[in-house]
Amino acid sequence: MARPSKDTVVQEPPFSRFLFNDIRTAPLWFLLRLYVGWAWLDAGIHKVQDPKWMDTGAAIKGFWANAIKTPPDVARAPITYDWYRGFLQFLSDSDAHVWFGKLIAVGEVIVGVALIVGLFTGFAALAGAFMNMNFMLAGSASSNPVLFVLAVMILMAWKVAGIIGVDRFLLPILGTPWRPAAPAPARTAPSLA
Repeated sequence: MARPSKDTVVQEPPFSRFLFNDIRTAPLWFLLRLYVGWAWLDAGIHKVQDPKWMDTGAAIKGFWANAIKTPPDVARAPITYDWYRGFLQFLSDSDAHVWFGKLIAVGEVIVGVALIVGLFTGFAALAGAFMNMNFMLAGSASSNPVLFVLAVMILMAWKVAGIIGVDRFLLPILGTPWRPAAPAPARTAPSLA
């Protein structure tokens, strides 16, 4: 009697497999990449050109101060999690705003450019989602929830999302998954001999 395999394979639903793994969806991911990338690039360029972000860090310090405060007349503070408020308080107290403003501004530009040109699309989407999550944790909704969901979707489709872009040429050189599907083995009739 044959022993059952210890490996359990859970089949991906056909629609999910089509959406996240089929190159026919590459134009959809390209358009989403352009939208999310442009949003990051636009936000980053404004910050890179602003001395309050790049020179003094006053913009991020003001953002942190606003997020950290707990006004007495408001039922709920902008930050829900005390550990995150403590983290921002630590950054503010240690004068991290001087270098953190530059990090955010340049990071937004890099994520935007990488998504637009399709360079390391999965990593760029992950970095963008991480920034969106931090903005949301600090109490800033804005477009962050929408960009976060789109970044997570791009991240899920990383194998296809960058195929219309630099990833099509770069990732195969690095040894990633794009190769033609192996043809199914030919079925032969059983021998009657």
